[in-house]
Amino acid sequence: MIKRMIASYVGENAEFERQYLTGELELELTPQGTLAERIRAGGAGVPAFFTPTAYGTLVHEGGAPIKYGKDGTVEIASQPRQMQMFNGKPYIMEEAIVGDFALIKAQVADESGNLVFNKSARNFNPTMCKAARTTIVEVEEIVPTGSIDPDHVHMPSVFVHRIIKGAKYEKPVERLRIRDSKKV
Repeated sequence: MIKRMIASYVGENAEFERQYLTGELELELTPQGTLAERIRAGGAGVPAFFTPTAYGTLVHEGGAPIKYGKDGTVEIASQPRQMQMFNGKPYIMEEAIVGDFALIKAQVADESGNLVFNKSARNFNPTMCKAARTTIVEVEEIVPTGSIDPDHVHMPSVFVHRIIKGAKYEKPVERLRIRDSKKV
């Protein structure tokens, strides 16, 4: 079960919304770039960093609802971020994120756990592998160790703890949005 979600956007998932509003799930919203850097810092062993992003917002000032009670009251609110001036410009401190688990999708893994990602799957997946205590990877194909050219390995096996060969590859879309090119 997930206790807390740290995200920049949670979509339109009705079950997620229900769990958050009834206090079953904690939610910490953070800007997308800050989220990426918090994860990267966690993987690099950097405990915290300063960023100008979100200065003067609810993220900086604190008080954003993280957890609601069953009666709708705020049980946990975000804490104010430390502020520091650098060269006359305000920055706030953000702490690194290290997850208990990273659930990763890769195209290919060898039996040792060296990974190859497909196209944009290389965005956060390698960073998350480094920023988790346990990394579980679902792959489309498992090949013998040594089959992947070392120059094509996107994530070395040292960051991978479990490999699962998936059975079905389908990416559902919550709300399909297309436009008629004739009307543009």
